[in-house]
Amino acid sequence: MKVIAAGTVAAVLFAPGAALLGVGTLISPPAAGSGSCLWGERAAGSVGVSGQVPGALSAVNAHGAQVTLGAQQLARAATIIAVGKNANVPVRGQLIALMTALTESSIRVLSNTSAYPASGGLANDGNGGDHDSVGIFQQRPAAGWGSVENLMDPVWSARAFYGGPTGPNQGSPRGLLDIDEWQSMEHGAAAQAVQVSAYPDRYAVNRPVAEKILAALSGVSLSSTLACAHSGGELPATLPPGFAGDFIKAAATQIGKPYVWGGGNLNGATGGGFDCSGLVLYAAYQASDGRVRLPHFTGDQIRLGQRVAWADKQPGDLIFFSYPGSGGPHHVAIYVGGDKILHAPRTGDRVRYGRTSEFAGEVTTVRRLSV
Repeated sequence: MKVIAAGTVAAVLFAPGAALLGVGTLISPPAAGSGSCLWGERAAGSVGVSGQVPGALSAVNAHGAQVTLGAQQLARAATIIAVGKNANVPVRGQLIALMTALTESSIRVLSNTSAYPASGGLANDGNGGDHDSVGIFQQRPAAGWGSVENLMDPVWSARAFYGGPTGPNQGSPRGLLDIDEWQSMEHGAAAQAVQVSAYPDRYAVNRPVAEKILAALSGVSLSSTLACAHSGGELPATLPPGFAGDFIKAAATQIGKPYVWGGGNLNGATGGGFDCSGLVLYAAYQASDGRVRLPHFTGDQIRLGQRVAWADKQPGDLIFFSYPGSGGPHHVAIYVGGDKILHAPRTGDRVRYGRTSEFAGEVTTVRRLSV
């Protein structure tokens, strides 16, 4: 087994005509992102790696388990971030890439000597064995992702994961940037759209760890550029008057707070964050100067106010989502116009903007609160 030393980042030549990515690209001045946080546009620009890569980092995932990464894993994470920066991938995409690599390989370049004996002779961080997958993103040569040699190169495989106009596969298979509306998807769903895993729920579990890695290596505060990436945009330029507009604004003040089951009360977050109905009850109380006190349960909230037809929904209305045949809602979101919603989605996610299309195929009920 050939292993690269943790401190070594070899310069790798891209496809003909592409730029050279080396140490100078990996370790760069702090980058807060070239794009602003605009409604309806990309969440934020790319971030780069700033300063020295630490020797170790620990974080807690969405299941409460501690994850500790060593110098080699963090060097690989720096490569993923740098490749994204080089391709001008928005910070949201860089975060999704780290979530994916954490889930697939613990951010290690894995050989697979069972499927490809020669992979053991290529630079690697250990031997895997998941069917015929190799590399840091566990991509499959047989599925068209690239040769074994390509996919054992973390720069090449990161370029393949990101895809887009500078990606080596030109959209087949699809990388992240080749997925329509990927920036509007929940982070784990976007990772799954690329990876097509048999275990689609795994990616969201590692989001808190990926966030800490990205903040540590880029030097960007979670309260600035990354918070913008969580939000998916700023408030719409025009909000309805009165309670509906204040309702949306009150919920938006909590963007970036983590999803916590049972979280949220009249005065703010409990347990460090909100669940979907907790965010709604908090925003309604704040927007009404304490006159509206909602129950903390979607099954009760769906009975309140006036039912509105889907075609007649307005910003500030509540949208309840139910699985077909379930008999009751499992989620509630605040409608903000167009296809956009503001909500606390699920474990591993945060309060953010989203789209109703995230719940395609589910039964929707719209209610308008009476104030």
